[in-house]
Amino acid sequence: MNLSHSLAHQFLIAMPSLDATWFEKTVIYIIDDNEKGSTGLVINKPHNLNVLQLLEHFHIYGNQHSPMMKRTVMMGGPVDMERGFILHQPTGKWQNTVNITPTLGLTVSEDFLEAIKLNNAPQDFLICLGTATWTKGQLTHEIKSNSWLTAPFNASLMFETPVEKRWKAALGILGVSPEFLSAEAGHA
Repeated sequence: MNLSHSLAHQFLIAMPSLDATWFEKTVIYIIDDNEKGSTGLVINKPHNLNVLQLLEHFHIYGNQHSPMMKRTVMMGGPVDMERGFILHQPTGKWQNTVNITPTLGLTVSEDFLEAIKLNNAPQDFLICLGTATWTKGQLTHEIKSNSWLTAPFNASLMFETPVEKRWKAALGILGVSPEFLSAEAGHA
């Protein structure tokens, strides 16, 4: 298996070997994958906060009846759980945004939260608290050990698929059905 290419802008899909761990049935969007390690955001593990509650934490008060306010915040990973990250499209012009692709941005500034309050944020956004990180070579080892499958990025999966259906939908991108997954790695 050649994993010398970058996994950035792809999904990781948890395999059954990760059941009973923090990452059970998670889908992770990989933000960065380089010679230093990898960073991603879990896109299907709901936090106990919704957007309205998160905004109120920052003393930003918006229309509590807005559909944007009712969205669930995600637990982006077990590292830096007090830090927030917003994946969104289009990229827009926010104070602190990294353009991951020409259409997908990652923002970590409060001006995006203000835009949500004013109903001026892009429709496609996902707020995550925390990140998933791997040291150099760790993610490659975990993939070889049958902990993760990789799948190409799919905006519909990230922004339109209901949270509770994202793991099965991510497997569906690969044409894999959950009942045929095994926790054991096979090496020929």
